[in-house]
Amino acid sequence: MKNLSWIIKVFSVVSLFLYVTLGFAEVAPPKNLPVAGWVENVSIFPGNLKIKAKLDTGAKHSSLNAKHIEEFDRKGEKWVRFKLKNWKGRTENIEAIIIRTATIKQHETESVTRPVIRLGICLGNVYKEVEVNLQDRSKFNYQMLIGRSYLRKSILVDSSVTFTVEPDCQGAIHK
Repeated sequence: MKNLSWIIKVFSVVSLFLYVTLGFAEVAPPKNLPVAGWVENVSIFPGNLKIKAKLDTGAKHSSLNAKHIEEFDRKGEKWVRFKLKNWKGRTENIEAIIIRTATIKQHETESVTRPVIRLGICLGNVYKEVEVNLQDRSKFNYQMLIGRSYLRKSILVDSSVTFTVEPDCQGAIHK
């Protein structure tokens, strides 16, 4: 019995050591990052169009509701044009270079491919240009889903609140 007790104690100490050193222990969030709710208004660039977005820490990349997606060639490069309309009825026609095509695996249906572009997003006073895949999100509540590639090291998400900040990136935009 003494051997069993000793083995359990050693196992507990080793397990705790591995848990902490391998990064499984809870880590304090970075200090001084702005906090946003799980749904916020963002501005999209080009166009400076304000839309509603869901901040999703479970998604790696962002996704944007795009209507009338049309791919075309311009000077040997693949481009896409699409329409984006906000809740106030304002519409922007956007054209961008396709930087890659994403294959999205969906539950219980076939995989789909989506064009991916680089898009400027302003959330609060944080402006970043990130990869965004285009899809028809009209069946979803929010026109945009903002993933970790935007949120990482920039924004903390408080899942208990919504609409806590307004897009204000005047000083951050360098064109």
